Amino acid sequence: MTMINLNVRTDKNVKDQAEEIFNELGINMSTAINMFLRSTIREHGIPFELKLDVPNKETRQAIEEGERLAYDPTAPRYSTMEDLKAALKE
Repeated sequence: MTMINLNVRTDKNVKDQAEEIFNELGINMSTAINMFLRSTIREHGIPFELKLDVPNKETRQAIEEGERLAYDPTAPRYSTMEDLKAALKE
């Protein structure tokens, strides 16, 4: 196995905090990074979920509209799917 050096730039505080955790786990930064890389290979992608917790503008508007309609006593209500379909055809 051929070993190479990998240079990574990161914020000093991030490095220091991560290093403290790795030390408590009994591993060093190099081992932790290798664990991440091997997990990436095994998972065929980032080995943890990446997502935005904030809905986009369109979704946020739809949520707000739904909330308005839910509390609006004048908003139309439908008891069956057939009633809803009929109203949509109007």
